[in-house]
Amino acid sequence: MDGTAASRTTSGNGSVPTAERYETIIIGGGQSGLSVGYHLARRGRCFVILDASERVGDQWRSRWDSLRLFTPARYSSLDGMPFSAPPHVFVTKDAMGDYLEAYARRFDLPVHNGVRVDSLSTQGERFVVTAGSRRFEADHVVVAMANFQRPRVPEFAADLDPRIVQLHSVEYRNPSQLQDGPVLLVGAGNSGAEIALDVVGSHRTWMAGRDVGHVPFHIDGFAARHGLIRLVLRGLFHRVLTVRTPIGRKARPEMITKGGPLVRVKPKQLDAAAVERVPRVTGVRDGLPLLEDGRVMDVANVVWCTGFDPGFSWINLPVLGDIEPLHESGIVPGQPGLYFVGLEFLHSLSSTMIHGVGRDADRIAGHIAARVAQRAPQEGAMRSTAGELTRAQPA
Repeated sequence: MDGTAASRTTSGNGSVPTAERYETIIIGGGQSGLSVGYHLARRGRCFVILDASERVGDQWRSRWDSLRLFTPARYSSLDGMPFSAPPHVFVTKDAMGDYLEAYARRFDLPVHNGVRVDSLSTQGERFVVTAGSRRFEADHVVVAMANFQRPRVPEFAADLDPRIVQLHSVEYRNPSQLQDGPVLLVGAGNSGAEIALDVVGSHRTWMAGRDVGHVPFHIDGFAARHGLIRLVLRGLFHRVLTVRTPIGRKARPEMITKGGPLVRVKPKQLDAAAVERVPRVTGVRDGLPLLEDGRVMDVANVVWCTGFDPGFSWINLPVLGDIEPLHESGIVPGQPGLYFVGLEFLHSLSSTMIHGVGRDADRIAGHIAARVAQRAPQEGAMRSTAGELTRAQPA
Protein backbone atom coordinates (compact mmCIF):
# COMPACT_ATOMS: atom_id res chain seq x y z
CA MET A 1 0.00 0.00 0.00
CA ASP A 2 1.49 3.36 -0.96
CA GLY A 3 1.45 6.56 1.07
CA THR A 4 -2.02 7.69 0.01
CA ALA A 5 -3.94 4.49 -0.58
CA ALA A 6 -7.05 3.70 1.43
CA SER A 7 -9.47 0.83 1.67
CA ARG A 8 -13.23 1.16 1.92
CA THR A 9 -15.60 -0.83 4.04
CA THR A 10 -19.10 -1.03 2.64
CA SER A 11 -22.65 -1.38 3.87
CA GLY A 12 -24.40 -4.72 4.03
CA ASN A 13 -25.40 -4.77 0.36
CA GLY A 14 -21.81 -4.02 -0.68
CA SER A 15 -22.76 -1.04 -2.85
CA VAL A 16 -22.68 2.09 -0.69
CA PRO A 17 -19.34 2.99 0.90
CA THR A 18 -19.72 3.66 4.60
CA ALA A 19 -16.13 4.13 5.69
CA GLU A 20 -12.76 5.08 4.27
CA ARG A 21 -9.99 3.29 6.09
CA TYR A 22 -6.43 4.53 6.49
CA GLU A 23 -3.47 3.53 8.54
CA THR A 24 -3.24 7.10 9.88
CA ILE A 25 -5.58 10.09 9.76
CA ILE A 26 -4.12 13.55 10.33
CA ILE A 27 -6.72 16.12 11.40
CA GLY A 28 -5.59 19.60 10.39
CA GLY A 29 -3.80 20.73 7.24
CA GLY A 30 -1.75 23.63 8.57
CA GLN A 31 1.99 23.57 9.13
CA SER A 32 1.67 20.89 11.84
CA GLY A 33 -0.41 18.50 9.75
CA LEU A 34 1.71 18.97 6.64
CA SER A 35 4.87 18.40 8.64
CA VAL A 36 3.55 15.13 10.09
CA GLY A 37 2.50 14.10 6.57
CA TYR A 38 5.97 14.82 5.22
CA HIS A 39 7.63 12.65 7.85
CA LEU A 40 5.12 9.82 7.45
CA ALA A 41 5.59 9.89 3.67
CA ARG A 42 9.38 9.65 4.14
CA ARG A 43 8.72 6.42 6.03
CA GLY A 44 6.38 5.07 3.33
CA ARG A 45 3.32 5.09 5.58
CA CYS A 46 -0.31 5.36 4.43
CA PHE A 47 -2.21 8.43 5.64
CA VAL A 48 -4.66 11.16 4.76
CA ILE A 49 -4.86 14.78 5.93
CA LEU A 50 -8.34 16.18 6.63
CA ASP A 51 -8.69 19.96 6.70
CA ALA A 52 -11.75 22.21 6.94
CA SER A 53 -10.26 25.03 4.84
CA GLU A 54 -10.98 25.34 1.14
CA ARG A 55 -7.27 25.72 0.30
CA VAL A 56 -4.07 24.70 1.99
CA GLY A 57 -2.71 27.79 3.73
CA ASP A 58 -6.06 29.48 4.32
CA GLN A 59 -5.41 29.47 8.08
CA TRP A 60 -2.79 32.15 7.36
CA ARG A 61 -4.56 33.96 4.54
CA SER A 62 -7.59 34.63 6.75
CA ARG A 63 -5.65 36.71 9.32
CA TRP A 64 -5.52 40.52 9.34
CA ASP A 65 -4.06 42.15 6.25
CA SER A 66 -0.92 43.67 7.77
CA LEU A 67 0.20 40.54 9.64
CA ARG A 68 3.77 39.39 9.13
CA LEU A 69 5.55 36.45 10.74
CA PHE A 70 7.58 36.96 13.90
CA THR A 71 10.41 34.85 12.50
CA PRO A 72 12.53 35.72 9.43
CA ALA A 73 12.31 33.57 6.32
CA ARG A 74 15.38 31.52 7.20
CA TYR A 75 13.48 30.19 10.25
CA SER A 76 10.04 30.02 8.62
CA SER A 77 10.25 26.85 6.56
CA LEU A 78 9.28 23.23 7.13
CA ASP A 79 11.61 20.26 6.77
CA GLY A 80 12.62 19.52 3.19
CA MET A 81 11.74 22.84 1.55
CA PRO A 82 13.41 26.19 2.33
CA PHE A 83 11.35 29.38 2.07
CA SER A 84 12.16 31.12 -1.21
CA ALA A 85 12.70 34.60 0.24
CA PRO A 86 15.74 36.55 1.46
CA PRO A 87 16.79 35.06 4.82
CA HIS A 88 16.16 38.17 6.93
CA VAL A 89 12.76 39.10 5.46
CA PHE A 90 9.67 38.78 7.68
CA VAL A 91 7.20 37.35 5.19
CA THR A 92 3.53 38.25 4.98
CA LYS A 93 0.73 35.97 6.09
CA ASP A 94 -0.36 35.46 2.45
CA ALA A 95 3.16 34.43 1.45
CA MET A 96 3.13 31.92 4.30
CA GLY A 97 -0.18 30.50 3.09
CA ASP A 98 1.18 30.15 -0.43
CA TYR A 99 4.33 28.47 0.88
CA LEU A 100 2.26 25.82 2.70
CA GLU A 101 0.20 25.20 -0.44
CA ALA A 102 3.38 24.79 -2.50
CA TYR A 103 4.81 22.47 0.18
CA ALA A 104 1.80 20.15 0.02
CA ARG A 105 1.99 20.13 -3.77
CA ARG A 106 5.75 19.50 -3.93
CA PHE A 107 5.58 16.43 -1.69
CA ASP A 108 2.22 15.27 -3.07
CA LEU A 109 0.67 15.20 0.39
CA PRO A 110 -2.90 13.79 0.34
CA VAL A 111 -4.82 16.75 1.75
CA HIS A 112 -8.61 16.56 1.61
CA ASN A 113 -9.81 20.16 1.86
CA GLY A 114 -13.32 21.22 2.84
CA VAL A 115 -13.61 18.31 5.29
CA ARG A 116 -14.62 19.57 8.73
CA VAL A 117 -14.31 16.85 11.37
CA ASP A 118 -17.36 16.49 13.65
CA SER A 119 -16.19 13.80 16.02
CA LEU A 120 -13.40 11.45 16.97
CA SER A 121 -14.23 8.25 18.83
CA THR A 122 -13.25 4.58 18.88
CA GLN A 123 -14.91 1.38 17.78
CA GLY A 124 -13.06 -1.67 18.99
CA GLU A 125 -9.37 -1.07 18.34
CA ARG A 126 -9.96 1.45 15.55
CA PHE A 127 -10.45 5.19 15.66
CA VAL A 128 -13.58 6.52 13.96
CA VAL A 129 -13.60 10.03 12.49
CA THR A 130 -16.81 11.54 11.14
CA ALA A 131 -17.10 14.63 8.93
CA GLY A 132 -20.66 15.30 7.85
CA SER A 133 -21.87 12.25 5.94
CA ARG A 134 -18.36 10.84 5.60
CA ARG A 135 -16.87 8.26 7.93
CA PHE A 136 -13.18 7.43 8.28
CA GLU A 137 -11.46 4.67 10.24
CA ALA A 138 -7.81 4.42 11.21
CA ASP A 139 -5.31 2.69 13.46
CA HIS A 140 -3.72 6.03 14.33
CA VAL A 141 -4.98 9.60 14.54
CA VAL A 142 -2.84 12.72 14.78
CA VAL A 143 -4.69 15.86 15.89
CA ALA A 144 -2.46 18.45 14.24
CA MET A 145 -4.07 21.61 15.53
CA ALA A 146 -3.05 24.38 17.91
CA ASN A 147 -4.98 24.70 21.16
CA PHE A 148 -6.60 27.95 20.08
CA GLN A 149 -9.43 26.93 17.79
CA ARG A 150 -12.52 28.67 19.20
CA PRO A 151 -12.52 32.48 19.73
CA ARG A 152 -12.95 33.43 23.38
CA VAL A 153 -15.19 36.38 24.21
CA PRO A 154 -16.47 37.18 27.73
CA GLU A 155 -20.17 36.60 28.39
CA PHE A 156 -20.75 40.26 29.19
CA ALA A 157 -19.95 41.14 25.57
CA ALA A 158 -23.62 40.41 24.84
CA ASP A 159 -24.59 43.32 27.13
CA LEU A 160 -22.77 45.95 25.08
CA ASP A 161 -24.88 48.51 23.25
CA PRO A 162 -25.83 46.96 19.87
CA ARG A 163 -24.62 50.13 18.15
CA ILE A 164 -21.04 49.21 19.08
CA VAL A 165 -19.22 47.23 16.38
CA GLN A 166 -17.71 44.11 17.93
CA LEU A 167 -15.09 41.89 16.29
CA HIS A 168 -12.83 39.17 17.59
CA SER A 169 -9.22 39.39 16.41
CA VAL A 170 -9.80 36.31 14.24
CA GLU A 171 -12.44 38.30 12.30
CA TYR A 172 -10.45 41.51 12.00
CA ARG A 173 -8.87 42.25 8.60
CA ASN A 174 -8.34 46.03 8.40
CA PRO A 175 -9.70 49.37 9.74
CA SER A 176 -12.41 49.54 7.05
CA GLN A 177 -14.47 47.09 9.13
CA LEU A 178 -14.77 49.66 11.92
CA GLN A 179 -17.20 52.55 12.13
CA ASP A 180 -16.27 56.15 12.89
CA GLY A 181 -15.36 56.73 16.51
CA PRO A 182 -12.95 55.40 19.13
CA VAL A 183 -11.73 51.80 19.27
CA LEU A 184 -11.10 49.69 22.37
CA LEU A 185 -8.73 46.74 21.98
CA VAL A 186 -9.50 44.29 24.79
CA GLY A 187 -6.30 42.33 25.39
CA ALA A 188 -2.73 43.62 25.42
CA GLY A 189 -0.88 40.67 23.93
CA ASN A 190 0.64 40.44 20.46
CA SER A 191 -2.66 40.52 18.58
CA GLY A 192 -3.93 43.50 20.57
CA ALA A 193 -0.70 45.46 20.14
CA GLU A 194 -0.37 44.82 16.40
CA ILE A 195 -4.02 45.58 15.65
CA ALA A 196 -3.78 48.72 17.81
CA LEU A 197 -0.98 50.05 15.59
CA ASP A 198 -3.08 49.13 12.56
CA VAL A 199 -6.13 51.18 13.61
CA VAL A 200 -4.63 54.09 15.54
CA GLY A 201 -3.91 56.01 12.34
CA SER A 202 -7.64 56.44 11.68
CA HIS A 203 -9.28 56.03 15.10
CA ARG A 204 -8.58 57.12 18.65
CA THR A 205 -7.41 53.86 20.19
CA TRP A 206 -7.29 52.39 23.68
CA MET A 207 -5.73 49.05 24.57
CA ALA A 208 -6.96 47.38 27.74
CA GLY A 209 -5.12 44.72 29.71
CA ARG A 210 -2.08 43.91 31.81
CA ASP A 211 1.45 44.54 30.61
CA VAL A 212 2.66 41.18 29.27
CA GLY A 213 6.26 42.31 28.87
CA HIS A 214 8.21 42.35 25.64
CA VAL A 215 11.22 40.76 23.95
CA PRO A 216 14.17 43.01 24.92
CA PHE A 217 15.50 43.51 21.40
CA HIS A 218 14.21 44.43 17.95
CA ILE A 219 13.65 41.25 15.96
CA ASP A 220 14.68 42.99 12.74
CA GLY A 221 17.61 44.89 14.26
CA PHE A 222 21.36 44.47 13.75
CA ALA A 223 21.92 42.15 16.73
CA ALA A 224 19.00 39.93 15.73
CA ARG A 225 20.26 39.63 12.16
CA HIS A 226 23.76 38.68 13.33
CA GLY A 227 23.03 35.77 15.61
CA LEU A 228 20.81 36.91 18.46
CA ILE A 229 17.57 35.68 16.94
CA ARG A 230 19.13 32.29 16.20
CA LEU A 231 20.32 32.09 19.81
CA VAL A 232 16.80 32.80 21.04
CA LEU A 233 14.85 30.63 18.57
CA ARG A 234 17.14 27.63 18.19
CA GLY A 235 18.84 27.86 21.56
CA LEU A 236 16.42 29.15 24.18
CA PHE A 237 13.04 28.27 22.61
CA HIS A 238 14.05 24.98 20.97
CA ARG A 239 16.60 23.41 23.32
CA VAL A 240 16.44 25.11 26.73
CA LEU A 241 12.71 25.65 27.29
CA THR A 242 11.58 22.04 26.85
CA VAL A 243 9.81 19.45 29.00
CA ARG A 244 13.18 17.73 29.46
CA THR A 245 14.84 20.61 31.33
CA PRO A 246 14.05 21.84 34.86
CA ILE A 247 13.73 25.45 33.65
CA GLY A 248 11.39 24.37 30.84
CA ARG A 249 9.15 22.33 33.13
CA LYS A 250 8.96 25.25 35.55
CA ALA A 251 8.11 27.79 32.82
CA ARG A 252 5.63 25.62 30.93
CA PRO A 253 2.49 26.06 33.12
CA GLU A 254 2.65 29.85 32.90
CA MET A 255 3.47 29.78 29.19
CA ILE A 256 0.40 27.73 28.28
CA THR A 257 -2.01 29.72 30.46
CA LYS A 258 -0.85 33.34 30.24
CA GLY A 259 0.77 33.60 26.83
CA GLY A 260 4.09 35.14 25.90
CA PRO A 261 5.53 38.66 25.72
CA LEU A 262 5.20 41.15 22.87
CA VAL A 263 7.56 40.09 20.10
CA ARG A 264 7.62 42.79 17.41
CA VAL A 265 5.85 45.73 19.04
CA LYS A 266 7.53 47.63 21.88
CA PRO A 267 5.78 49.83 24.48
CA LYS A 268 7.62 52.87 23.14
CA GLN A 269 6.09 52.27 19.72
CA LEU A 270 2.60 52.16 21.21
CA ASP A 271 3.27 55.40 23.11
CA ALA A 272 4.70 57.10 20.02
CA ALA A 273 1.64 56.11 17.99
CA ALA A 274 -0.69 57.53 20.71
CA VAL A 275 -2.21 54.17 21.64
CA GLU A 276 -3.57 54.76 25.15
CA ARG A 277 -3.14 52.01 27.75
CA VAL A 278 -5.97 51.34 30.21
CA PRO A 279 -6.67 48.61 32.81
CA ARG A 280 -8.48 45.43 31.90
CA VAL A 281 -12.19 45.34 31.07
CA THR A 282 -14.30 43.71 33.80
CA GLY A 283 -17.87 44.19 32.62
CA VAL A 284 -20.47 46.50 31.10
CA ARG A 285 -22.23 49.56 32.50
CA ASP A 286 -25.06 51.27 30.61
CA GLY A 287 -24.09 49.40 27.46
CA LEU A 288 -20.43 50.51 27.55
CA PRO A 289 -17.23 48.66 28.54
CA LEU A 290 -16.37 48.99 32.24
CA LEU A 291 -12.72 49.05 33.31
CA GLU A 292 -11.20 47.57 36.44
CA ASP A 293 -10.64 51.07 37.86
CA GLY A 294 -14.32 52.00 37.46
CA ARG A 295 -14.02 54.04 34.26
CA VAL A 296 -16.60 53.58 31.52
CA MET A 297 -15.28 53.68 27.95
CA ASP A 298 -17.47 55.55 25.47
CA VAL A 299 -16.34 53.77 22.31
CA ALA A 300 -17.83 52.94 18.93
CA ASN A 301 -15.84 49.77 18.31
CA VAL A 302 -14.52 46.88 20.40
CA VAL A 303 -12.00 44.36 19.09
CA TRP A 304 -11.72 41.34 21.38
CA CYS A 305 -8.08 40.23 21.45
CA THR A 306 -8.94 37.82 24.25
CA GLY A 307 -7.51 34.63 22.86
CA PHE A 308 -9.03 31.27 22.13
CA ASP A 309 -10.37 28.17 23.79
CA PRO A 310 -8.90 24.82 22.71
CA GLY A 311 -12.05 23.82 20.81
CA PHE A 312 -11.53 20.07 21.19
CA SER A 313 -15.06 19.22 22.36
CA TRP A 314 -15.49 17.03 19.25
CA ILE A 315 -12.96 14.55 20.68
CA ASN A 316 -15.23 12.00 22.36
CA LEU A 317 -12.46 10.26 24.25
CA PRO A 318 -11.24 10.60 27.87
CA VAL A 319 -8.11 12.52 26.88
CA LEU A 320 -9.03 16.14 27.60
CA GLY A 321 -7.69 17.82 30.72
CA ASP A 322 -8.79 21.10 32.27
CA ILE A 323 -6.31 23.16 30.26
CA GLU A 324 -4.97 20.91 27.52
CA PRO A 325 -5.17 17.32 26.24
CA LEU A 326 -3.48 14.69 28.39
CA HIS A 327 -0.27 13.89 26.55
CA GLU A 328 3.46 13.39 26.93
CA SER A 329 5.22 15.41 24.22
CA GLY A 330 2.28 14.67 21.91
CA ILE A 331 1.87 10.98 22.72
CA VAL A 332 -1.34 10.05 24.59
CA PRO A 333 -0.47 7.20 26.98
CA GLY A 334 -4.10 6.51 27.88
CA GLN A 335 -5.20 6.16 24.25
CA PRO A 336 -2.60 4.22 22.23
CA GLY A 337 -2.49 5.38 18.62
CA LEU A 338 -3.66 8.95 19.36
CA TYR A 339 -1.25 11.87 19.05
CA PHE A 340 -1.20 15.67 19.16
CA VAL A 341 1.11 18.00 17.25
CA GLY A 342 1.04 21.81 17.23
CA LEU A 343 -0.12 22.40 20.80
CA GLU A 344 1.33 25.24 22.84
CA PHE A 345 4.59 24.02 24.44
CA LEU A 346 3.87 20.44 23.28
CA HIS A 347 7.51 19.53 23.84
CA SER A 348 9.22 22.92 23.82
CA LEU A 349 8.38 26.58 23.45
CA SER A 350 9.15 26.21 19.73
CA SER A 351 6.47 23.53 19.22
CA THR A 352 3.93 25.98 17.77
CA MET A 353 6.52 27.77 15.65
CA ILE A 354 7.29 27.00 12.02
CA HIS A 355 10.93 26.24 12.76
CA GLY A 356 10.10 23.97 15.69
CA VAL A 357 7.18 21.83 14.58
CA GLY A 358 9.31 19.54 12.42
CA ARG A 359 11.06 17.96 15.39
CA ASP A 360 7.72 17.06 17.00
CA ALA A 361 6.30 15.80 13.70
CA ASP A 362 9.35 13.61 13.06
CA ARG A 363 9.12 12.09 16.55
CA ILE A 364 5.40 11.32 16.21
CA ALA A 365 5.82 9.86 12.71
CA GLY A 366 8.61 7.67 14.06
CA HIS A 367 6.40 6.49 16.92
CA ILE A 368 3.64 5.57 14.46
CA ALA A 369 6.05 3.68 12.20
CA ALA A 370 7.45 1.76 15.18
CA ARG A 371 3.94 0.90 16.33
CA VAL A 372 3.02 -0.39 12.87
CA ALA A 373 6.17 -2.54 12.78
CA GLN A 374 5.43 -3.92 16.24
CA ARG A 375 1.83 -4.78 15.41
CA ALA A 376 2.55 -6.41 12.04
CA PRO A 377 3.96 -9.73 13.37
CA GLN A 378 1.13 -9.98 15.90
CA GLU A 379 -1.53 -9.43 13.23
CA GLY A 380 0.19 -11.92 10.92
CA ALA A 381 0.20 -14.55 13.65
CA MET A 382 -3.48 -13.94 14.33
CA ARG A 383 -4.34 -14.36 10.63
CA SER A 384 -2.28 -17.57 10.48
CA THR A 385 -4.04 -18.97 13.55
CA ALA A 386 -7.44 -18.06 12.13
CA GLY A 387 -6.56 -19.85 8.89
CA GLU A 388 -5.51 -23.01 10.72
CA LEU A 389 -8.78 -23.02 12.67
CA THR A 390 -10.78 -22.57 9.47
CA ARG A 391 -9.05 -25.47 7.74
CA ALA A 392 -9.64 -27.65 10.82
CA GLN A 393 -13.41 -27.26 10.63
CA PRO A 394 -15.35 -30.28 9.27
CA ALA A 395 -16.77 -29.93 5.77
